[in-house]
Amino acid sequence: MSSRKHYLLYGSERYALAILRPLQEAIRARGDEAAWFFDGPGAEDLVAGERLLSVAEVRAWQPLAVITSSNAVPHFFPGVKVETFHGFDAGKPRHIYVRGFFDLYCTTGPRDTAQFQAIADKVGHFSVIETGFPKLDPFMQGIDGPLPPVRTPPVILYHSTFSPSWSAAETLYEEVKRLSRDGRWRWIVTFHPKMNPETTAKFKALQNEYLTFAENDNILELFPQVDLMCSDTSSALSEFLLTGKPVVTFKNRRPGPQLIDIDDPAQFESAIGRALARPPELLQAIRDYADAIHPYRDGRSSERVLDAIDAFIARGAKNRRRKPLNLWRKLKIRRRIGYWGPA
Repeated sequence: MSSRKHYLLYGSERYALAILRPLQEAIRARGDEAAWFFDGPGAEDLVAGERLLSVAEVRAWQPLAVITSSNAVPHFFPGVKVETFHGFDAGKPRHIYVRGFFDLYCTTGPRDTAQFQAIADKVGHFSVIETGFPKLDPFMQGIDGPLPPVRTPPVILYHSTFSPSWSAAETLYEEVKRLSRDGRWRWIVTFHPKMNPETTAKFKALQNEYLTFAENDNILELFPQVDLMCSDTSSALSEFLLTGKPVVTFKNRRPGPQLIDIDDPAQFESAIGRALARPPELLQAIRDYADAIHPYRDGRSSERVLDAIDAFIARGAKNRRRKPLNLWRKLKIRRRIGYWGPA
């Protein structure tokens, strides 16, 4: 019998690939095995050498752990259930991710660790270990060194979340249209995959020699190409701040000194000008914020997640209390996957 450990990477959205592939690499580097299960988009984007399992195959394969960026996980899969999150806090209270499915939360930095540990101390049915965010491992390995100078002409990344109550895409459309036509700045636009298709189509129609619409699954690929981000209330802006570059936001749900936040489209152009000037007090606030949400710069968060799983199992793979029954949510997962066998 093989002594290799088995780890299942579970996804319900395509973005799970970018988040969990660094873990797959770390698992393989240890001589162990990783496989995937999807019950949503993403399976079609697996490549040669990446193994996709059915429910029956997962149960027979007996993974040591099921690792996911989703907010829920099939309870009938064997193994320790581990949540790595799918992004940073975008303004939603973090306790919404505590849904009674997970044994272990691997948090991204001190701010989230404190919040989740406080909940763990109260409810007792999960553990918390700070690891950093696996998605960022390749990215962190590529951004060492001082902040690069602003390009000539500067390049702006415009990104918006999909939630109608949080998105500024429609509100700022006319400004992006106007500012992307004079050649002072170049623009790359990208949206959350769940963005309203009509809004996406409007921005795609703006493409010209100064504006490109990007459809990268992994937004991190765009960060080295730009000098600042413009957004609203998206978790991607926190990832961008780890580069040390400024972010302009429109009516952000949790504004702070690390952002240049505006509430009127007429302020958009001047806010971009300030961001490109990179005032020292803004850059310091960005560094302080980055240290609070993700202090790790070594690109080894995936290894820390695997170490956290080992440590949890070494102390018995149990928490102080049992997880809640969660019958309704479990029923919905069974129905979605089409599995009605034993847990």
